Amino acid sequence: MEGAKPLLIALVAGEASGDILGAGLMRALKARHPDARFIGVGGPLMEAEGMQSYFPMERLAVMGLVEVLGRLRELLARRKALVADLLSARPDLFVGIDAPDFTLNIELQLRQAGIKTAHYVSPSVWAWRQKRVLKIRQGCDLMLTLFPFEARFYEEQGVPVRFVGHSLADTIALEPDRATARQALGLPEQAQVVALMPGSRGGEVKRLGALFFDTAERLLAQRPGLRFVLPCANAQRRQQLEAMLAGRALPVTLLDGQSHLALEACDVVLIASGTATLEALLYKRPMVVAYRLAPLTFWLLKRMVTSPWVSLPNLLAQKALVPEVLQDDATPDRLAETLSPLLDGQQHQTEGFDAIHRTLRRDASNQAAEALLQLIHR
Repeated sequence: MEGAKPLLIALVAGEASGDILGAGLMRALKARHPDARFIGVGGPLMEAEGMQSYFPMERLAVMGLVEVLGRLRELLARRKALVADLLSARPDLFVGIDAPDFTLNIELQLRQAGIKTAHYVSPSVWAWRQKRVLKIRQGCDLMLTLFPFEARFYEEQGVPVRFVGHSLADTIALEPDRATARQALGLPEQAQVVALMPGSRGGEVKRLGALFFDTAERLLAQRPGLRFVLPCANAQRRQQLEAMLAGRALPVTLLDGQSHLALEACDVVLIASGTATLEALLYKRPMVVAYRLAPLTFWLLKRMVTSPWVSLPNLLAQKALVPEVLQDDATPDRLAETLSPLLDGQQHQTEGFDAIHRTLRRDASNQAAEALLQLIHR
């Protein structure tokens, strides 16, 4: 169309996983509309694709009910200013990428002002706080889900939805290459390697770091040749973990980022519940999922969650495919005892992982871009 003004698309992502999805989506949109402009809030990957970010995405990355309270005033002030900026910019479309507690409210206000809105990555409404579906129905023209069980839920609730698959399932090969990954990390080819992944946030590492190292010490006592690899999310996490490692004689290789390489190189994973469990699944690595929350947060969640599982592999399989060791049960002895047999092979986990990988492999970024452009031109 000659003389048509370029598309203006607003996106808000709240953490690293959203930054990855947002960047993939922006690439797919630019392939169809090379002159499209992008505003909102994004991380380094989205900024590299041309996002003009109103403030650093890092300010939104906060986890847990109790933990959010300390930052509430700042978050509310930022959201208010962002809504005002977006209302004056009048984008053709607003896409909230995950971060539901921050973005759903923005979607509602913009949609009421006549701006089309979509949400990419469903909040866990099927598990807890199901009343949020009402807010989503009011605030959201289209929900894009990564997983098929979520799309079924929204269809039942009368929310327009499209299952687009997961971009990680597209980028991670169906057959991982352990030997090449070990070479890249300088890990011995014959040793058994455990990846330790205590999370990317300071609070998670504070609650799980020492626990994971204690578990590693117990495993090492049983299997003296064992090696460990731990990808650090950023420089602050690395410092935090180095302090926890001081005085321990553990054969741990700390990496800067490189979580995918760590997963490809290892035999099994001890991992915090979260997005990383999906990455471990896609690399077909047997895992034990552990988590500890602030006691009050855990107590509240226990009363609100309706799902029998917390980890993505089990939610996707709709059965207990991987062990979940949570809160007070998460002791070094219990974790070591649950991990040890996985080092001797765990066929049923990896076969389940492969089936899930194939289901999620749908060229997600392009599927999402197509759905959003249909929404804009509707």
